[in-house]
Amino acid sequence: MKNNSPGVSSFTDRIGGSGAAAWDIHIIASEAQERGEDVILLSIGDPDFSTPKPVVDCAINALNNGDTHYAATAGRTELRQAIADDFSKQSGLATEVDNVFVFAGTQNALFSASLVVLEHGDEVIALEPMYVSYEATLQLGGAKLVKVAQPADNGFRLDIKLVEQAITKATRAIVITTPNNPTGVAMTPSELESIATLAIKHNLWVISDEIYTDIIFDGEHHSIAALPNMAERTITINGLSKSHAMTGWRVGWTIAPKQLAQHFDNLTLCMLYGIPGFVQEAALLALTDEREASIVMRDTYKKRRDLVCSELAKAKKLPLLKPDAAMYVMADIRAYGMPCHDFCHALYNATGVSVLDAGAFGSSADGWIRISFTLGEDTLKTGCERIVAFLASLPD
Repeated sequence: MKNNSPGVSSFTDRIGGSGAAAWDIHIIASEAQERGEDVILLSIGDPDFSTPKPVVDCAINALNNGDTHYAATAGRTELRQAIADDFSKQSGLATEVDNVFVFAGTQNALFSASLVVLEHGDEVIALEPMYVSYEATLQLGGAKLVKVAQPADNGFRLDIKLVEQAITKATRAIVITTPNNPTGVAMTPSELESIATLAIKHNLWVISDEIYTDIIFDGEHHSIAALPNMAERTITINGLSKSHAMTGWRVGWTIAPKQLAQHFDNLTLCMLYGIPGFVQEAALLALTDEREASIVMRDTYKKRRDLVCSELAKAKKLPLLKPDAAMYVMADIRAYGMPCHDFCHALYNATGVSVLDAGAFGSSADGWIRISFTLGEDTLKTGCERIVAFLASLPD
């Protein structure tokens, strides 16, 4: 039948991305799990914890008290103040309410930042491996994404020479993720200083995704905005999805120069008109009275990381990258001579364990898989045992 519709805009070409196919295996496994099949999902970064009960109760109470009307588009002052205080304490950078803007999740915050600071024809450097949605999000307004690989043979750590080589007259921003998804690498002060030096030298924005700030196992988190002369050129993105198991609540924010607030406000008026008041009340409690909950979750994730690394180390040809942070282990399956996409499907078909092809996060991760440890220890142990047994069954 002939399609007589008027057609769609070229914008639709920019909201796709090469990483979309990576989720096929997770979708297949999730549907099988819903049918009651013996499946272990190690393919998604959705915490298995429930949101802390006092946070849930706070939202319910707010609803019962009629908190169901429009809320300030930038976020309520009390919540923004709590975010500013939290960031000030963590980073050492004095942060005010007017530096904070609340969004419906960090994905929305990144989308908004890209539209506010990137023009059509601008180039934006993104260090990869990077989260699969970055490609589309950063190019929505017509900017060109310039991927800079952080080599696997260097532990997926920053290669500043490669970043510098990628800078052109069209470069407008550098996007970093620390701690990183999928690698779990947390950038060191010296690595951040080298990025800052380039940003200042070339007058660039830095967009820093720091959603895994509260899940660092070894060392401390460092924010590039706190470095000298960087607060005025840095947009820091964070939220509560990982720290408080609030993925479905959609609470994220930016910490940025005050002059961006009006632009964010105008953009939000076009899209969301702010996030619900009862959600903001819950977020405020999470950042104040329930701040310790993130520490309990972090300590649990650390135990899980150590368990997964210990179990997978039993495989003969499976080099691992032990993460500094986050909730993923990267495993190198190149020795098995199988395309990673095929490997993931073969593993799932044989064992019911789903993992992600890490190559979807960037070509520097080709031949690696990302294994999430967002399940209980018994289930994780069983999943790892199945992976090790599957690897042992493959021909040498």
